[in-house]
Amino acid sequence: MNSEGQLEKAHEEEEEVVSEEIQYPFYTEGPIELLDARIDTANYSLVKAAERLQRELDYENHMDEAEILNQAGNLVLDRSEIGDDRPLSACSFSYDGNFLATCSFTGLAKLWSMPLPNNNKHSIVNHSIVNHSILKAHTERATDVTFSPVSNHILATASADRTAKLWNADNGLLLQTFQGHLDRLARIAFHPSGEYLATTSFDKTWRLWDIHTGAGLLLQEDGHSKSVYGIDFHKDGSLAASCGLDSLARVWDLRTGTSLLALQGHVKPVLGVNFSPNGYHLATCGEDNTCRVWDLRNNNECLYIIPAHSNVISQVKFEPEEGSYLVTASFDMTAKVWSARDFMPLKTLRGHEARVTGLDIRSEDGCIATVSHDRMINLWRTAGQIDDLALDFMDPGF
Repeated sequence: MNSEGQLEKAHEEEEEVVSEEIQYPFYTEGPIELLDARIDTANYSLVKAAERLQRELDYENHMDEAEILNQAGNLVLDRSEIGDDRPLSACSFSYDGNFLATCSFTGLAKLWSMPLPNNNKHSIVNHSIVNHSILKAHTERATDVTFSPVSNHILATASADRTAKLWNADNGLLLQTFQGHLDRLARIAFHPSGEYLATTSFDKTWRLWDIHTGAGLLLQEDGHSKSVYGIDFHKDGSLAASCGLDSLARVWDLRTGTSLLALQGHVKPVLGVNFSPNGYHLATCGEDNTCRVWDLRNNNECLYIIPAHSNVISQVKFEPEEGSYLVTASFDMTAKVWSARDFMPLKTLRGHEARVTGLDIRSEDGCIATVSHDRMINLWRTAGQIDDLALDFMDPGF
C-alpha cells in the first residue's frame, strides 16, 4: 500500500474511533401531553425557585439552625405500634401531618391518625379525624406509599404487581391505576406540584404519569443499565433524580428530558436519593453502606461520603423545611441522624428488631417515623414533647 493509501486508511480508522466515542442522546417519542407537562414544569419551577431564593434572604423567618440540630440530637422513641401482619415497606406523612400512611408485604396500605403539637411546644394533642382507612391496594406486596405534597386526600401506592395506584384517602376510592411497567415497581414520588407521579421499576425504566388522566407522559428507557430503584424531585420541580442497581444516580432536567449529571461513586446498588431543600445538595445511599452527598453546583462532585451504617442503607431523607439534617435508614436495624452542616452524627435511633425499610420526617415538629420488617411503626420525637397518646387506627370497612 502506498503512502496515500496508508494515510486514507488511518483517517478512516480515526473516524471510526471518534464515532464510537460519541454518545448521542436517546429519545423516546412522547405525546403532546408531555410537551404541555414540560411547559407547565418550567413555569412552575420559575415561581418556586424565586420563592426559595426569597426564603434564603429572609433569615428572620428561619428557626435557628443550632436549635434544629439540638432538637434532632435529642430525639427519643415516642411510641411503637404493630403496623401489619407482615413486614412493612414504607411510610409517608400527609401534607398537614395529620396522618401517616404505611404499606406492607400484605399488599395493604393503612392510614394512621397522628398526634400533633399544639401551641405549647412541650405538649402534644391528638387531632383525631374519624375517616381512617385500610386500602386493599394490591394483589402482591406493596413496595411504596406516598401522600400528595399538596393534598391530604390523595395517596399513591406501588407494588410488585407492576402497577401504581392513586387513592382518595378520605373514602378509600381508587382514582387511577397506572399500568405499563414490565416488572415489579420499587419506589414512587409525586412531583412537588402534585400534578404528576413518577414510578421506578425493575424493568430498568422510570415513568412519569398524569394523575388526573392516568396517562403515561414519559417512559425513560435509557439512563440505567439495571433496575431503577429510587426517584425524587427537586423542590423547585425542574429536576428529577433516579438511582438504580447499576450503582449509578442520575439527575434529569424535566423541562427538556435530558440527563444532566451521572453521579458515579457507589460501588454497589443505589437504593435511595433525595434533594435537599437548599436546592443544591443531593443525597444518595445504597448497598455499600454509605450515604453520599453531592453538590449539584459542581457538576458531579461528591461533597462528602458518610460511612453511615454496618449494613445496607435503604433510604435517606433531608429534613424537609431547612435541610439542616438528614436521616438514613438501614438493614442494621437502626436509623441515624446527621448534621447537614458537617455531616457528623447527631443521633442513632435504636428500637427496631429487623431491617429498617422506610422513613419520613414531619415538617411541623421534626417527628420521624420509621418502619421495619419487624412489622413495627416507630415514632421518634424530641424529648420533652412526649405524651401517652397512641397512634389511632380504625377500619371503616372499605
